[in-house]
Amino acid sequence: MVEIVGDSTRDGRWALVRLAVEGDRIISAQAEGLERPLAGLTLLEAAAVGGDELAVDALANALAQVFRAEPKPGRVAVAMSGGVDSAVALLRAGENAIGVTLRLWLDPQGPDTERACCSPEAVIAARRTCHRLGIPHVTLDLREEFRRAVVEPFVRGYAAGETPNPCIRCNGSFRFAELLAFAERAGAERLATGHYARIVERDGRLLLARAADESKDQSYMLGRLDTRFLGRLWFPLGEQGKDETRAEAASAGLDAAGRAESQEACFLAGGDYRDFLGRHGLAAETGPVVDEQGNELGRHAGFWRFTPGQRKGLGVAAGEPLYALRSEPRTNAVVVGPRAALATTEVSVRGRLHVEVDRAEVKLRYRSPAVGASVTRTDGGFRLHLDRPAYGVAPGQAAVLYDEGAVVGAGTILVDPVETVTPVPAFESEGE
Repeated sequence: MVEIVGDSTRDGRWALVRLAVEGDRIISAQAEGLERPLAGLTLLEAAAVGGDELAVDALANALAQVFRAEPKPGRVAVAMSGGVDSAVALLRAGENAIGVTLRLWLDPQGPDTERACCSPEAVIAARRTCHRLGIPHVTLDLREEFRRAVVEPFVRGYAAGETPNPCIRCNGSFRFAELLAFAERAGAERLATGHYARIVERDGRLLLARAADESKDQSYMLGRLDTRFLGRLWFPLGEQGKDETRAEAASAGLDAAGRAESQEACFLAGGDYRDFLGRHGLAAETGPVVDEQGNELGRHAGFWRFTPGQRKGLGVAAGEPLYALRSEPRTNAVVVGPRAALATTEVSVRGRLHVEVDRAEVKLRYRSPAVGASVTRTDGGFRLHLDRPAYGVAPGQAAVLYDEGAVVGAGTILVDPVETVTPVPAFESEGE
C-alpha cells in the first residue's frame, strides 16, 4: 500500500487530497468537495469523479503519481488539448475511453497563456469535456521534462544560427512517447489524437499520410514520428475537415465547439519568439549586417533575430530588396543579399527514410508548397536535388518527404553551401 497526496491552489483557495492505494484500488481517502466518496474505487473510476474544480484538481494531481489500470479490450486513450479536435476524437472513441492531457511548460511572461494547448485552463477544459461524457481523465505534469526536451533545444538551435521547429520535435518524439507510455499504463490498446492526418498501409508497412482535407493537414508536423508507433495510433479526424468537426462537437453540446484554435509553439504563450529568446539566454549583442562580399551595410541587435528569407527588419537600405541569407554565430554577422541568392536546389538532411525512394515530393517548411525532388541516401540521412529552386531554406527546419500522399522520410535540414540559381518568377518570403 502507498500513500499519495495531491493539492491545488487558486485565487487564495487550497485543496488537499490524501489517498491510500493498493494496486489499482483506493483503500481510503481524505478528500472534500468531490461528488462521491473515493474509498473502494479503482484509480480509473476515481479519474471520472467530479466536484468542486479545485478539489478535482487536487485529486488529479494525486492520481497522476500512481495511475494505472488493468488492460481492457477496445480501450482507447485520447490525448485531450481542451480544443474541439480532441473533443471530437473523444466522441469517436466511445464510452471505453480515457482522456489524458499533458501539462507542459509555458513562458510565464507570455501574453496569452489561456490559448496554449498545455495551459492550466486547457487542462480544466479537457477534463470538463471528459467528465461531461462520464469518461475518466488524467493530467500528466511534464513541465520540466518538456522544458529540457523541447524548449532548451529550441534556444540552443537559434544560438547556433538555426531556425528550429519545436512543434516537430515535440510531436515527433517527446509528446507521443509520453502519451503512448501512458496508454500502456492505462491498459489502452490505442492512442487517439485530434490531429488531421491518416495512417495508410504500403507494401505491408504502416506509414503516416496526409489528411483528406489538405488545408488542415498536419502530417508535416507529425513527419518525424517513428513508424513503429503507428500500429498503436488512431487519427479519427483524418478523413474530414474542420467545419465537420465543429458541427459534430456542437451537435453533441460540447463547449469545445466554439473554442479558439490553439497556438503553434505553445510554450511561447502568444509571445514573439525573439522576445522569448532574449529573455532566455540569447544576448542582444550588436553586430554587422553584411553583403556576400563582407561589406558592412548596417548593424543588428542579435544574429538570432533573423531567419533565411526574412526581408523586414533588416535595417539596411539598398537599390534592390535585400533578404537575410544566413546568420553566422561565430562572427555575430547577418549576411544579406538579393532574392536570387536565396535560391537553392540542393538540400542535405539528417534523418531517416522509411521507404527506399528515388523521387519524392518534399515540404521544407510547414506553409511552403511541396516540390519534387530526387532523393539520395547518405550516412545519417539523405540529400535532395530539387526540381525547381526553393527560397529561404533554413537549417533546423524539417524536410518531410511524400510519395502519393504518404510520408516516406523526414529529418532536419543541415547547414549547406548555398547554390545560386536562376530565380523563378513567383516568390513570397517566409520571413515576411
